[in-house]
Amino acid sequence: MVEVNKLGIILGKSDFDFENEGVLNPGVIREGETTHMFYRAVAKNNYSSIGYCTLNGAHEVTSRNQTPLLSPMADYEKHGMEDPRIVKIDDVYYLTYTAYDGLNALGALATSTDLISWERHGIIVPLITYNDFKTLIETNSAISEKYTRFNQYSKSHESQEEPIFLWDKNLIFFPRKINDKFCFLHRIKPDIQVVVSIEKLEDLTTEFWKAYFLAFNDHVVLSPKFEHEISYVGGGCPPIETASGWLIIYHAVHDTLQGYVYSACAALLDINDPNKEIARLPYPLFFPQKSWELKGEVNNVCFPTGAVLDLDTLLIFYGAADERIALATLSLEALLAELNNNRC
Repeated sequence: MVEVNKLGIILGKSDFDFENEGVLNPGVIREGETTHMFYRAVAKNNYSSIGYCTLNGAHEVTSRNQTPLLSPMADYEKHGMEDPRIVKIDDVYYLTYTAYDGLNALGALATSTDLISWERHGIIVPLITYNDFKTLIETNSAISEKYTRFNQYSKSHESQEEPIFLWDKNLIFFPRKINDKFCFLHRIKPDIQVVVSIEKLEDLTTEFWKAYFLAFNDHVVLSPKFEHEISYVGGGCPPIETASGWLIIYHAVHDTLQGYVYSACAALLDINDPNKEIARLPYPLFFPQKSWELKGEVNNVCFPTGAVLDLDTLLIFYGAADERIALATLSLEALLAELNNNRC
């Protein structure tokens, strides 16, 4: 077992109107000694924007915006901007988040060169209905019963005038190009999928996604396997490049008599072919045990979304009970050794 140190809550909700219901699920990136944190800030009626603060190293909050860094502007995000993740590729920062319009929850992108001014690129995951998704992926293989169970929710909204799309969340870029191409993870329940072949964002056309879904099984990178992830899995922190492969810290969910339990988990993907899983822990890296994880807006939640590496220490920032941001640390060397003992 990997020893994990839970250091507790590092950021809680404030009296500011935009985040007085909760703060959670942050994206983080370190520049020098400063850690920049972009987090989901929740106001009344579950309306989310993206808050911003800086940390000295990883523990001490040194500044905190009193207004959102990014607020919903377009129709596709009019009910919220949720769960940001951030990476830097070359000289550009890529901030991905879930855009929620009240019916649809879909991965969107904003970019910056200075962490201050942001250009929004809109939704970059597919706009596809459940019926079209089912038709395409059944062309070459039978659809998993779980895909039906998790994604058939649109049937209950057939009377809505606005289009209902397949929810596609947890959009997370790899922190560098692989073979000169962008790669990113995304999640259509219950699995994590990967896109590994984009030279430029403009390549994400309707035709691209049609071909993608026709070979959908080829793009599934992580599926539920162990008891703690039996319900579904989803992306967590941006991938971390290591000598053993791409380290993936993801979240896993299993249903219990007390409801869903969200755990932080770990796997390795091949460094040159991230569509290939090469190792996975057969147990959670960490799971809800502390009071700040067990009780909150949503109970029993450890939801990892940001990580920083400080020499051998891996710092994992996570949403705790959908209400606050907490920090856990562990040895990267120990984690990789354990993963290498559990190769696929």
